Order: sequence, then C-alpha cells, then structure tokens
Amino acid sequence: MRPHCEADAADVARFADDPEWARYLPVPSPYGLADAKAFVAAQLGLDAIQHPSWAVEVDEAVVGGINCRFFFEHQLGEIGYSIARSRWGQGLATEVATAIIQQAFTVHRDLQRIRAMADSRNVASLRVLQKLGMTREGVLRRNRVVRGAGIDEVWFGVLRDEWAGRPLVSVEEVNKHDY
Repeated sequence: MRPHCEADAADVARFADDPEWARYLPVPSPYGLADAKAFVAAQLGLDAIQHPSWAVEVDEAVVGGINCRFFFEHQLGEIGYSIARSRWGQGLATEVATAIIQQAFTVHRDLQRIRAMADSRNVASLRVLQKLGMTREGVLRRNRVVRGAGIDEVWFGVLRDEWAGRPLVSVEEVNKHDY
C-alpha cells in the first residue's frame, strides 16, 4: 500500500473498466481514463487525517485501493476497499484491510469501533468482512441506488476489544477457511 499519485490513473482505468469489477460499485460503467483521473484526484484531495486513502500495488501496478474514514467525535472508523478482478481470491483485500484496521486502532487510541459495508449480493466482499473478524450487524434494505436499482447493504463492525482479543493468524491461514 502507498499513497495515490497522478500516474495511478492508467492502472485504475484498466481494472475499473471491467463490468464484473464494477457490478456492485456506484461507479461509471463504462469506466474511462477521465473517470480514473477524477477518482485519483479525489483521493489526492482527501484530508489524510480524517480520510486516509491508499493505492494497493502489486508488481509495480495499482490493482486496487483502500481507505478509512474517521468520525472522531463518535470514536468510529469506516473502511472501504476494492481490488481488481485479476487479483480476486488471492487474499489481498483481507491482507490490506487487516493492516488498515490494525493501524487505525494503534494510531487512534480513542477509536472504539470500525465498520464496513458491502452490497448484499457481493458474496466475496461479505466473506472478506467475515475473515476480518467483523460481526454482521444488520441489513439496510434498499439503502442506496446503483444504476437505477435499490441496493441492500450489509453492515459489519468490529470493536477495539474484539480486535485486540482475536487470535493472530496469517492471511494464508485465514484464507483456508470457508466462510
């Protein structure tokens, strides 16, 4: 993981133009270079304290991203992530999300909870959240509209003491389990 840079736009456009990648995301489809440039510019414009964002890079190519938005007044963080379809099923989302959650709880001592949401149809993303040790907390029915369709969101969360008390295992070990 590393901070985004303007040069990331070409890689983002390459993986984000995949309709299968975009299926559960509120992004333009088709997704062009102009969309990728706007996305990267938006990431560069985020407040790094309130809403840090990182590019996920493998073999010198950007293959996804992850961010954590903090609501300090509520002692709450919220993560979001996306990985290129060519890297699905390799444990990458679980690995980077684990690192971000660990860092968030380490750096922000008052942080009590981290939450995340996934489209209810996105089984792979729901599995990632389970692998992270997050608890499924509820479903918000038709909570947002993506490409004209009402989408049910499944919300997960992990509390500081739950995170601290979880057994430490490698990403490889986590990925052996069928959730």
